[in-house]
Amino acid sequence: MHSFSIRDLRERTGELSKEAEKGNLALITKHGRPMFVSVPFTENLLKNGVHVALAESLYQSGSLSIGKAAKLAGLSIAEFSEHLSRLNIAVVDYPADELENELSYFSS
Repeated sequence: MHSFSIRDLRERTGELSKEAEKGNLALITKHGRPMFVSVPFTENLLKNGVHVALAESLYQSGSLSIGKAAKLAGLSIAEFSEHLSRLNIAVVDYPADELENELSYFSS
């Protein structure tokens, strides 16, 4: 998530717009303190609402755990996991070596 100050809104409007077009959230700050989050207006936002779209984006960027994202979305962890799976967003993201180590327990 990119961060923009109030001053940046005047001077870097084009950059903020490009980030929104890419579907990226942006944090807007004043004197270094968060004021609000810019949420891109997407089909997903229209279909699922702002809470779910925000939770998806924050989870996918690694800013929120699946539990906190599910809570923000107003869904159970299972429901949110299913929702992410339908969008082809990885619910479990293991590094390759860690995944091999985990899978080795099943072949023992």
